[in-house]
Amino acid sequence: MARNLVFLGDICRGRDNNLNLIRIVAAGAVLVSHAWPITGGPGTPQPLSHLLGFELGRLAVMVFFAISGFLIARSYERQPTVRQWLAARILRLFPALTVMLLLTALVLGPLYTAMPLDAYFSDPRTQTYVPHNLTLALRQAELPGVFETVPYAYETNGSLWSLYFEVLCYGGVLAMGLAGAFRAWTPLVLAAAAFVGLNAAVVIAPADTFPDGFRTFLSVAMPFACGVAFHLARSWIPLSIWLLAPMLLAAFVLRATPLYHPAVVLALSYGVFLVAYLPKGRVLRYNAVGDFSYGVYIYAWPVQQAVVQGFGPMAPLENIAIAAPITLGLAILSWKLIEKPALALVRHAGPSSRPMQGDQRLSP
Repeated sequence: MARNLVFLGDICRGRDNNLNLIRIVAAGAVLVSHAWPITGGPGTPQPLSHLLGFELGRLAVMVFFAISGFLIARSYERQPTVRQWLAARILRLFPALTVMLLLTALVLGPLYTAMPLDAYFSDPRTQTYVPHNLTLALRQAELPGVFETVPYAYETNGSLWSLYFEVLCYGGVLAMGLAGAFRAWTPLVLAAAAFVGLNAAVVIAPADTFPDGFRTFLSVAMPFACGVAFHLARSWIPLSIWLLAPMLLAAFVLRATPLYHPAVVLALSYGVFLVAYLPKGRVLRYNAVGDFSYGVYIYAWPVQQAVVQGFGPMAPLENIAIAAPITLGLAILSWKLIEKPALALVRHAGPSSRPMQGDQRLSP
C-alpha cells in the first residue's frame, strides 16, 4: 500500500490544482455565513455554530489561512529577493483593497448616508475611512450616517478584520525566512516549539489572561502555520482519504476538550490539500477562469448591507440570493481590472518570481 501513496511534494509543483476553486467556495461560504448576522443583527447564530462549535464563516477563514500559509511560504522560497517577495504581497493585497475602500466611501456612502452630502463629505470619518482601513491595524467600521437602520448597524465591512492578522502571519514567514528556517531545520523547530507553546498557554490559561485580539490572532495563525508546515514537510506528507478519516475522528472525540480547535485545524488543513491536489479532470480548468475569491471576500459585506438597507427586513436566504450575483460581478471586475494587472507586475520582475496558478491570494 505504501508504494501507492501520493506525497504532497510530488504533486504540488505544477499548475494542476483546485486551489482557486476551493477559495471561491470558501469566499462564498463567508458570504452565506454573514447573511445571518447582517439580517438578524450581531450575535445571531451562524450556520454550523451549534453543530461544530465553529461558524461556517470562521471555518472558511481557516481554509483561506491554511492555503495562504502554504503558498506564502512557497512564494518566499521562489522569489529571488526579499524585496520582490514583499512587492508581490503588497501588489496582491492593496490595489484591490484601495479601490474597494474608495468605492465604499465615495459611491456607497453617499448613496446610503442619512446625512446631507456636504455634511457627509466634510465629516472627519469620511476623510479618514480609506487611510485608516489601509493601515489594516486601525480598522474603521463606520461611515457617517451609513447603515444606521440595518440590523448590523454602522458596520460597513465586517470582513476586513482578517487582513490585519494575515499580514502579521506574512511577517512571521518573513522572520522565519530571514532566520534561515527555509534552509535549515533548527530555526523551524524553534519556531514551531514557540508557536505550540503559545497556543498551549492560551488554551490552558483562564479566558481573561490574554487580550481578545491575541486570541483571535492565534486562532487564525494556527491554520496559517499549519499551511507553512505542510509546505516545508511536503516531501513527507502522504495524501489519502484514509489518513483524513482518523483526523476527523480525533476531532470528534476531542469535541469537549481544549484540543478540539487544533484537531479541527489539522483535519481541515489536510482536507484542503487533499481536495486541492488529488482530484483530476475537468474541474481543474477552473484555474484558467481566474481567482475571484479575494474580490468576493472584500465586497460581500458592504453589498449585503446595502441589500438590507435598500430592500428592508429580509431572511438570510433572500439576502444571499440578491447579494451573491452582485458581489460576484464586482469580484470579476476587480480581478480583471485590478488584481490580474497588479499580478502581472510581479510576473515581470523575473522568471523565478512568476506566481504559479493558484499562488495568487491570501485572505480572509
